[in-house]
Amino acid sequence: MKPGYELEFEDTFEGDELDTSRWLRHYLPHWGTRARTEARYTIGGGALRLRIDEDTEPWCPEFDGDVRASVLQTGQFSGPAGSSVGQLPFTDGLVVREEQENARLYTPHHGYFEIRSRALDDPTNMVALWMMGYNDTPERSGEILIMEIFGRDVGRGHARVGMGVRPFTDPALDDGFSAERLPIDAREFHVYAAEWMPDRVDFFVDGEHVKTVHQAPAYPLQFMLAIYEFRGPGSGPYPKEFVVDYVRGYRRVAE
Repeated sequence: MKPGYELEFEDTFEGDELDTSRWLRHYLPHWGTRARTEARYTIGGGALRLRIDEDTEPWCPEFDGDVRASVLQTGQFSGPAGSSVGQLPFTDGLVVREEQENARLYTPHHGYFEIRSRALDDPTNMVALWMMGYNDTPERSGEILIMEIFGRDVGRGHARVGMGVRPFTDPALDDGFSAERLPIDAREFHVYAAEWMPDRVDFFVDGEHVKTVHQAPAYPLQFMLAIYEFRGPGSGPYPKEFVVDYVRGYRRVAE
């Protein structure tokens, strides 16, 4: 445990059922449908395996083409059906297809957050853990990318790991995201972490400091845990799996 912090959120994926008090298993269902956006996963042996199967459908074909996704999230916000109000409005013209029940399962404001996971080297896939604003107002949309790894950037003994801060539509933030080339085999388990403070965010891999972004969102954020597939050449066999050992969140201990 990092000094100065205490554990407030932990999922080690024991048993064989998803803890629905911690995770919602539909990815931005307001822009798609609950049927298309339901995550595929297995839990067993103390690990979560988020999956893309051969018959997984594109999550939002009208606006995101052939992109397929299995995503768990710890919050959900959107307006009534027919409105344009909802989290992560990623393109113009989006309309809420199905009204959703809004929820805040875990939306911390500052802290230390980490994931132990392994990526895959399939060039059509990307895996990520990021934090994003609840987006109940357009300005509360900034993101902290704890780890984002494209399979095309994974090699033997090296990988590019995306990390940093993105503004989305928060005018108080600038883009502080970059893909850092690190001497790791991302197909093996590694610990990716971020320490979010009021004025900066520090990023770590296996306990080693990698970078600091000297800005930070000023409102609560939620977890987004994901595997995506982008159709293209070189795709490997199914299922495609993002294997996660644990996800943890810590809050600072009052001094």
